[in-house]
Amino acid sequence: MLPRCLVLWDVDHTLIETRGVGSAVFREAFEKATGATMSAGMATAHGHTEPVLLEKTLELNGIQDREEGLFERFAAAQADGYRARSDELRERGRVLPGIEDALGALATDSGVMQSVLTGNTRRAAQVKLSAFGLDRHLDLAVGAYGDDDSYRPRLVEVALARAAERAGMSVPRERVVLIGDTPKDIAAAREAGVGVIAVASGTSSVDDLTGVGADLVLGTLESVDIRDLVGRVLTVRAGE
Repeated sequence: MLPRCLVLWDVDHTLIETRGVGSAVFREAFEKATGATMSAGMATAHGHTEPVLLEKTLELNGIQDREEGLFERFAAAQADGYRARSDELRERGRVLPGIEDALGALATDSGVMQSVLTGNTRRAAQVKLSAFGLDRHLDLAVGAYGDDDSYRPRLVEVALARAAERAGMSVPRERVVLIGDTPKDIAAAREAGVGVIAVASGTSSVDDLTGVGADLVLGTLESVDIRDLVGRVLTVRAGE
């Protein structure tokens, strides 16, 4: 059994891939919220939170006006889009290799509280994870989301506060491990002072993720002992 700890998973390209559904939903939500076509396309995500991604996409498409409530309209339309496309999401998207086993293994460990730390909005993340049945392993009420704060490192503080409220006791930073697929995930963990496992399951390669501060870098989570990996990171963090 692992000692009491909090494991926070990134969502896109760490737990799941939408394989084009996410881009289509973003476009539809963007055009509903702004009343303008996304003629120049969507900005590259690279681990951005949803408010930052929307802002960069507005700039890319030359939209200068920022009407009050724009992001809220976008977020509502995006969540509606994912709900409407849930069947398509299941058909086209996928759970990444090893994730079902990893989540299941941690879910059986009484010392572990696991949730998400993601740039997605809460509503979008819940729809996407439930579409693949992953929500059964995760306490999403403890999670931190892009609509909580646009700056990813501050989302660690959000998750810590929610975990403390949920558990009735604070979780020390040396007992927190973030798992993600981008350098921004690593940077968020380092700035917040928590552990991090980086997985090259997205657009970042093992080389991209090596040497930028992760406690562990993996090519995949397939056929790994996730409890051993988390335990190794906790041991390193406890010794610092």
